[in-house]
Amino acid sequence: MTNIEQDRWSRVKGRLRSSVGEDVYTSWFARMDLEGVQDESVRLSVPTRFLKSWIQAHYAERVLTCWQAEMPEVHRIDLTVRTAMRCAAPAKEAAAPLDSRRPERTDGRPAPELRATAIAPVSASHDALGGSPLDPRLTFGSFVIGRSNTLAHAAARQVAEGRRGDSVMFNPLYIHAGVGLGKTHLLQAVTWAGNSGSERKVLYLTAEKFMYGFVAALKTQTALAFKEALRGIDVLVIDDLQFLQGKSTQAEFCHTLNALIDAGRQVVIAADRPPSDLESLDDRVRSRLAGGLVVEMGSLGEELRLGILKSRVAAARAHHATFDVPAPVLDYLARTITHNGRDLEGAINRLLAHSKLNAQPVTLEMAEREVRDLIRPQEPKRIKIEDIQRVVARQYNVSRSDLLSSRRTANVVRPRQVAMYLAKTLTLRSLPEIGRRFGGRDHTTVLHAVRKIEALVSKDVSLSEEVESLKRQLQE
Repeated sequence: MTNIEQDRWSRVKGRLRSSVGEDVYTSWFARMDLEGVQDESVRLSVPTRFLKSWIQAHYAERVLTCWQAEMPEVHRIDLTVRTAMRCAAPAKEAAAPLDSRRPERTDGRPAPELRATAIAPVSASHDALGGSPLDPRLTFGSFVIGRSNTLAHAAARQVAEGRRGDSVMFNPLYIHAGVGLGKTHLLQAVTWAGNSGSERKVLYLTAEKFMYGFVAALKTQTALAFKEALRGIDVLVIDDLQFLQGKSTQAEFCHTLNALIDAGRQVVIAADRPPSDLESLDDRVRSRLAGGLVVEMGSLGEELRLGILKSRVAAARAHHATFDVPAPVLDYLARTITHNGRDLEGAINRLLAHSKLNAQPVTLEMAEREVRDLIRPQEPKRIKIEDIQRVVARQYNVSRSDLLSSRRTANVVRPRQVAMYLAKTLTLRSLPEIGRRFGGRDHTTVLHAVRKIEALVSKDVSLSEEVESLKRQLQE
């Protein structure tokens, strides 16, 4: 780089700093380098793909304008990621032009190419924002609606059909369900539908990708840019929130959540349990999540399972026209494979593979043989602490608020200890979590209650029968 080019670059940076302000300049342009000037184009580089995507989308015209103030003949800026440019062939695939030779704008001046994503597929636009990968099959069109997911589907659809500037009805929308019941399908459907228009930016991230992005931003000293990027999203979709770990990451998620909700932006979250059961999250985050619309997607009923199977067969037939599954086989699969939707899809894939590879039609006998390992015993009912408190309060004729209170009368202490004992034996909740759910008690109080009831049950036949009766009521 010549001294003249270096001087010009210094003046351009000064113009940028004056134009965008010190904070924005530090976040986005402090690590941008000049690689060279040739004819009518300028080659600039940044250290990460994230910075490149954001500058292309938001500051392309401003960068070009600052260069044209120094060199009016400049009509093109090639923005590259340094590692890609220096380690690979020069600027063929890494370069992203910001070119002023575009159709004229209404004011008569040429418009630079602000973002390639305007005409790219939805997935390319989503990837440019740094989102997690999207499965093209997971759309609203392929989602099968049943009694257990009607509300979740309707709420997700309402979010997807919103427009920028509309008032947000449910914020955040929090969907929870067990594995394979359709949470990810709905969240990705929201993303596909939201990004198919040009108005809103919808970003789908797994909790793991959010953590990775935040840690990477800290390492590359672009944390401010990362935060600004997230706060510029219209709809933020976070999947598998139960995997969010680390105090600093959770604090950043909390700040992002608050900033988006306070700004009227939509947040959609999915997890495998309700907010109150996310023990690893800060109380403030749980409270904010619970303040929106919390929707549970229940287990798949037989009718819904049959609908899913028919949908998967129809999708397979689009690529394999001769594939057919007789109605008795579908009924058998819907009746016996009860665990989750992924097992149902796996069953259809097995039948398709067997039919195609062996050139044999699908029969009931073949289906029974091929899917036998997918037929699992019915899982026991997942018992919640709230259910335990409700059943115990009814059994002992006290209120649930009595169980959570600080009252120490005998008619309240024993039921409270029984409820804590059942919470420890019938759920996977930890002692601190149980104590928190019983009026903010210390874990040692819970441990004392559990040991007390264990000792009494071993020698008090009447109490033992009461506890067994409560267990049966909860497990039915």
